[in-house]
Amino acid sequence: MSQKTPNSSQIDTHGEINTKIIRKRIRVLIYFFIFALVISGITAIPLRFEITVLNKLLGNGSSFSRIWPSMSVWITFVHEGILETYRNYPFMLYGTDWLAFAHIVIGISFIGPLRDPVKNIWVIEFAMIACILILPTTLIFGPVRGIPLFWTLIDCSFGVFGIIPLWIIRKDIQALSAFGG
Repeated sequence: MSQKTPNSSQIDTHGEINTKIIRKRIRVLIYFFIFALVISGITAIPLRFEITVLNKLLGNGSSFSRIWPSMSVWITFVHEGILETYRNYPFMLYGTDWLAFAHIVIGISFIGPLRDPVKNIWVIEFAMIACILILPTTLIFGPVRGIPLFWTLIDCSFGVFGIIPLWIIRKDIQALSAFGG
């Protein structure tokens, strides 16, 4: 393994690598990622309530519809679809319950890197791969499912913004490993 050069925030007053600072940043970013993952999953459960509020704020007839009419039309269309699904096909929402469950289970997998980041770096790398895979998945299936491009790009942003803390975590774990932390 090649030696890595620590940045100034990783070096203590004696010029030594400060593994406490690195470990703390790793923990904080992992907790942030777990929180974001679990929250984004849980929001898949109360869809009818959420889309009704969103439709009132941003849907057709709202003041927002003058700013971004195509987004307002889309939100109202989704609102109508979810209401129709709740009315006539409530079992379809069981899929979003499983989506929430999956987010929680994936969040639990990050307990390994919290306990031993060096040994469990693979979890971080796995999550980074998942973030990268969001892009082709949304860009392929968005158009297939009739999702407008602007919404597909919003979905892509989860992968783009999700990989940032993971990349920092991975970099810090590699620094710990290189310096015997």
